[in-house]
Amino acid sequence: MSQETATMPHTSSAFVQDFMGYLEDRAPGQPEFHQAVQEVVASLEVVLEAHPEYRKHRILERIVEPERVVQFRIAWMDDEGDIQVNRGYRVQFNSAIGPYKGGLRFHNSVNLSVLKFLGFEQIFKNSLTGLPIGGGKGGSDFSTSGRSDNEVMRFCQSFMTELQRHIGPDTDVPAGDIGVGGREIGYMFGQYRRVTNSFTGTLTGRAPDWGGSLLRPEATGYGCVYFAAEMLQAQGRTLEGMDCLVSGSGNVAQYTTEKLNELGAKVVTLSDSSGWIHDPEGVDNEKLAFVMDLKNVRRGRISEYAERYASATFHPVDDGADGNPLWSVPADAAFPSATQNEIHGIDARHLVENNVQVVAEGANMPTTADGQAIFLEHGVLYGPAKAANAGGVAVSALEMSQASQRLRWTREEVDQKLRSVMSGIHTACVHAATKYGHEGNYIDGSNIAGFTKVADAMIDQGLL
Repeated sequence: MSQETATMPHTSSAFVQDFMGYLEDRAPGQPEFHQAVQEVVASLEVVLEAHPEYRKHRILERIVEPERVVQFRIAWMDDEGDIQVNRGYRVQFNSAIGPYKGGLRFHNSVNLSVLKFLGFEQIFKNSLTGLPIGGGKGGSDFSTSGRSDNEVMRFCQSFMTELQRHIGPDTDVPAGDIGVGGREIGYMFGQYRRVTNSFTGTLTGRAPDWGGSLLRPEATGYGCVYFAAEMLQAQGRTLEGMDCLVSGSGNVAQYTTEKLNELGAKVVTLSDSSGWIHDPEGVDNEKLAFVMDLKNVRRGRISEYAERYASATFHPVDDGADGNPLWSVPADAAFPSATQNEIHGIDARHLVENNVQVVAEGANMPTTADGQAIFLEHGVLYGPAKAANAGGVAVSALEMSQASQRLRWTREEVDQKLRSVMSGIHTACVHAATKYGHEGNYIDGSNIAGFTKVADAMIDQGLL
């Protein structure tokens, strides 16, 4: 794609306004879901004009309705012997091209709007991988923060006792997400195995010693960097020598940093909910090992990084009118890897003013619509989440294949397949955007390429 030919996001046409009015009437009070749908629908007007069969079969109206939404009570006992009650969800959005696939998120911000946004995005992200997996998402408003291992185990067991009724290797295969790592997957799989008396590939993200895939923890971060490299390679450039901003300090941020180091780039920021650090000397592999121990084992705060390394400074959270100051640090590339809507218009302007050349999203929908508009207006190579962070679900699908065959591929085999998937996603985005006259716009490219495959499958399978 040519940087000079990147097009602006669509203005809100009458078509988009009418459809969003219809959706908001049917699903009121779900702003995250509405935001995700509007981004996709804005890309599709030209596609619907070229393919009247999509209108005839009411594909848009059908695809924004989950095939099934399950909500349930989770009662569990804390270490003090008190009973706690949380809500659990599974949004099974679309299975036209395969069993539902998508993560479980444990965080106090989880609600139906957030999970519908994530599940809707998952439809197109999974479609882009080229693998036979549909879209779903789930989780709970439970937070692991401050909870003991025993409390987390009891919660996970209670959660899975209900969820197991609705999932299976050929029906719905959850994975991890925010708040759900190897520990939580282990507790849930153990309960699934106990209740169902079966050992199947029903959960991905498992440890390699009991059915998981090598490279699964690394996959989202690695894949995001591979996608950024693909965008740059199309213009004859590389990541080598670039200063990079990375937000977050969890799984995605850690392995984004690791792969950037491997490719000769330098990561100068990381963050968590308490604030962010700036290390002009870079988060090299030794420092990254400290971060991994801090966040994965000791579950500490990123401020400890600055206490350990004199080259770094810590900046507490600042929610002022000038945006997030992390995105004001001069750099060449940005990898938002924390959570949704972390880059607003003012943040995007700061990145543009500092001549950031490429933005690749490791988190889900981390950039608001006004931020996206600014990136495309100024010719920034912008890889949206449904394309750039699809590496995680791609390797989850590869884990499903290994589980079905009772095989385990080598790390090199999985990495090669991941690189191939990310290259294929880039190619699909470029071709779709060019075909429909939006050359240079990876937002339109990813939305169109992901949508048309699912839409065609829905038509082929009849009215469901």
